[in-house]
Amino acid sequence: MGVGLSASVGFRVFVPLFILSLSAYSGTWELNESWQWIGSLSALIVLGVATLVEIFAYYIPYVDNALDSIAIPLAAVAGTAVMVSTVADLSPVITWALAIIAGGGTAAAVAGSSGVTRLASTTTTGGVANPIVSTVETTASVGLSLIAVILPYLAIFLVLILLYIIFRVYKKFKSRKT
Repeated sequence: MGVGLSASVGFRVFVPLFILSLSAYSGTWELNESWQWIGSLSALIVLGVATLVEIFAYYIPYVDNALDSIAIPLAAVAGTAVMVSTVADLSPVITWALAIIAGGGTAAAVAGSSGVTRLASTTTTGGVANPIVSTVETTASVGLSLIAVILPYLAIFLVLILLYIIFRVYKKFKSRKT
């Protein structure tokens, strides 16, 4: 579940956190003991508002590109936090190593490719296609987050496919540049 939510953080930082909060609040998912606060009503409300603000902000020209400039470090932190909050019964060393590498690394990779996609959209279409990119990213974040909560093993498979696609596109782009 943590890996799927971490990848979703790469598309939208607050959507997976909100869905995690909602699933913890409803009792669908048990959080790590020190992260129980995410399942509180106040966290649910705050993350819900932050989710709506983030989604709508990506539809504002130039704001979307500004958000992308801070999204990668935020995604890495949020991806790490999501992973830590969903891992239980492991030693702290393994938990944090897994969270940083699998959670933060996955989120940063997805956020980086998402930022490059938006930059390419802005450059090639003057930003006209950016709302389409935003809609696809939000849909991917919501979909992958829900799959991560409902079918975590399917989410891992989808994340592996997503990382493979990112790797192939990067490799293709790099070979064209050289």
